[in-house]
Amino acid sequence: MAAPRESGRAQSDGVIRWRFAHFDELTPREVHDLLQLRAEVFVVEQDCPFQDVDGVDPDAWHLLGRRGDVLVAYCRMIPAGIKFAEPSIGRVVTLPSLRGTGCGRELMAEALRRADTLWPGRPIRIGAQHRLERFYLDFGFATASEPYIEDGIPHIEMLRPAPGMVETPGRKAGHE
Repeated sequence: MAAPRESGRAQSDGVIRWRFAHFDELTPREVHDLLQLRAEVFVVEQDCPFQDVDGVDPDAWHLLGRRGDVLVAYCRMIPAGIKFAEPSIGRVVTLPSLRGTGCGRELMAEALRRADTLWPGRPIRIGAQHRLERFYLDFGFATASEPYIEDGIPHIEMLRPAPGMVETPGRKAGHE
């Protein structure tokens, strides 16, 4: 049986401590915790049975945010050519009890800083839940597809242009 998500030890100083590592560098505890958080939100809370362990994790970089010993925020960063032609950020998730606290914004800002270091000068494409479109627009992403259904949930593709690249009519960012 899994330990409770919230414990006395989780009540830290409130600072999120970030760890960024390739899959091969993750500890067994980190893999357990990230899969547990993803299942808690994407499978149980969203009532969406889907194959979360999709074979992409071993090729990805993983950003884990902890308060104390509790994983409170997570995403994976996927190199170009695996999910999309561009590098991608996916499985963006925060602990449900921390929604509305800015934790998700802190996670996305940190992820974009890491993406700009990993893939300088590259656009980033995501497959976002349609209900979160406004959230990602705030981070410089633009809607790049019509809504589509993935695992029973409406999604859209969104593209964040490469730094310094401006989208103009008739020319999509990141393309010549």
